Amino acid sequence: MNFLIKILYLISKLPLKILYIFSDIIFFLNYYIVGYRKNVITQNLQNSFPEKSEKEIGEIRKKFYRNFSDYLVETIKSFSISETEARVRMQHINQDLFHEAKDEGKNIILMAGHVFNWEWMNALATLTPQKNSHPVYRKVNSSFWEDQMKKVRNKFGNEALEANEVILNIFRNKNDGESIYMFVADQTPHVAHVNYGLQFLNQRTPAFIGYDKLATRMDLIFIYCEMKKVKRGFYQVNYHRIYPDGEKFTENEVVKKFHKLLENTLHKRPDNYLWSHRKWKYQDSIKKYDAEKK
Repeated sequence: MNFLIKILYLISKLPLKILYIFSDIIFFLNYYIVGYRKNVITQNLQNSFPEKSEKEIGEIRKKFYRNFSDYLVETIKSFSISETEARVRMQHINQDLFHEAKDEGKNIILMAGHVFNWEWMNALATLTPQKNSHPVYRKVNSSFWEDQMKKVRNKFGNEALEANEVILNIFRNKNDGESIYMFVADQTPHVAHVNYGLQFLNQRTPAFIGYDKLATRMDLIFIYCEMKKVKRGFYQVNYHRIYPDGEKFTENEVVKKFHKLLENTLHKRPDNYLWSHRKWKYQDSIKKYDAEKK
């Protein structure tokens, strides 16, 4: 394993213009030969965008394969990317929200989707006035890859927290405007925890709702991260504060608002989402389904 780590690190030191040659090869193999999860991707796109023609679905699918291939090599680049390069390649828009949270003395919950390239948000920790930045990660079956991704997310002064521990950590820590918690909030719950679902992209969708407990019990600031791929190797993330309709969030309100914002993002740039994951595989296990339009 140490040998593999060294190889990955050496590869990550290559300039991105070289790594994108590998991306082109991966794209060719995945799209033209292997057909990586082609049926899953096609079905997800057809169900999500029933108004689109077969040709349009095919065009989105092809662009997805290109973006996915870039994501893979960019993730490897994350092992050695410098703070300067990370800042240049990921532009953070509307940073005033972080200063507002500091002034209000409230901690922040950042909510992103699996929109490329969410892995490059880590340098945000060097830009905000908050002292503590915690990317939230989910355990994977491979302890090797979990260790490597945790190292990537701990760069630039971040302190990564495992998903099963983060809620308790937030409740225990002082709500003083000094901490940011970064969720990839469209995670699919384990089948044993599929309690709540809602309509998302025209489908019954199991929703992770751990952060909803925070919204209804604590006076925190919730911010949606709208990711945009400007061009190859360059991204923008625009931050939008999510406000409750009333004085405070009601049950599942922040969950619905997050999914609505993410849905709007995907309608604008549908090829930039992780369509290869089986997000809707547990939809029949939903115990409480919210059919209300968001």
